Amino acid sequence: MKRLLLTTLLVSGLAGVMTQSAVAQQDSTRTKRKVTISLGSETSISVGKVESDSVKKAKAAKGRFVGGITFTRLDWGFTRLVDNGSFSLSKDNEFLDYTGGKSSTFSFDVLQFGYRFNPNFKIYLAGGFDWTMIRLKKNITLLKNSPTMAYTEEEINFSKNRLSSSYVHIPLNFEFRTKENSNGKRFYFVIGPEVAFLLNGKVKQISKERGKEKIKDDYNFEPFRYGGTVRIGYGAIGFFTKYYFNDMFTTTAQNGLRNMSFGITLGL
Repeated sequence: MKRLLLTTLLVSGLAGVMTQSAVAQQDSTRTKRKVTISLGSETSISVGKVESDSVKKAKAAKGRFVGGITFTRLDWGFTRLVDNGSFSLSKDNEFLDYTGGKSSTFSFDVLQFGYRFNPNFKIYLAGGFDWTMIRLKKNITLLKNSPTMAYTEEEINFSKNRLSSSYVHIPLNFEFRTKENSNGKRFYFVIGPEVAFLLNGKVKQISKERGKEKIKDDYNFEPFRYGGTVRIGYGAIGFFTKYYFNDMFTTTAQNGLRNMSFGITLGL
């Protein structure tokens, strides 16, 4: 009877220890539902199970697919026209003379899909929108539906005369980053090619005589463009430079006229 009692107590004790161990193990890998919205290079909007830090670190070391809906890599800066390798416009392009401090670019990504090989290297394909806005100096109006970059000279003074284009862009990025420092931040270096497809072109003019006018047309913008991007940053802030390797317009007189941009990136 004593032996049976001792055996029962021993088995019960072992069962209790095993149960506590199982509960502790379950807690270490426990998941919970969570909705997050953030500005960063990984999936920025997620709905579902969020794993513990220990599980995340283990998976990060092995490599994994990343991606989804995002709002990141917001580029905001200045744009410059490059005329056959020169920042000075040729005679054929003098009508496009512009104010550099008011000619800008703005873009952001809304999708990304890629693979993180390790905590320091990732390749991903993204998709988003890109705007280029050129503030023209001359009081001219570009003609719609013209096979050339034809224009009329106006006798009024425009307080704003802006030629702009909007594209859907698809960059392929190679991201290198350092280890986290004591502040939990990293240095980033991102480089890669990019293609883009024209959505539309537009001229916006403001004058006392006519008020505000918006005229939409493709204005002979290149329907397909390709180039490259370089980004360097720390934490969520960085600097970018973009250069497009094909011409800005499809017209013969503007052969060799390209554009580049540079500025600040938010959401690295």
